Amino acid sequence: MSLQIQENEAGVRFSVKVVPGSSRSRIAGLLGTALKINIAAAPEKGKANKELVHFLADLLAVSKSAVQVLAGTHDVRKEIQVTGISSQTLRQILEPYLI
Repeated sequence: MSLQIQENEAGVRFSVKVVPGSSRSRIAGLLGTALKINIAAAPEKGKANKELVHFLADLLAVSKSAVQVLAGTHDVRKEIQVTGISSQTLRQILEPYLI
């Protein structure tokens, strides 16, 4: 399977499965068509979501304001929107993590 990416006029949208409370934040591979990400923050008071946004912004070299959690703020499955990036660029950045 591969990561399902929807490109729109603003950027890209994709699904993630978050594993909060991990020892460190990192991409753990794919889970179906979603990107599995370990997050080194507790799932309380939005800490894991904040760390997820920060992690993805650093990884994708975009500002934190360019990364939004569109759906699933209180769930481990989330829909992410990243503005200012193409699906091709996203795939190139994530390729080393998805082998």
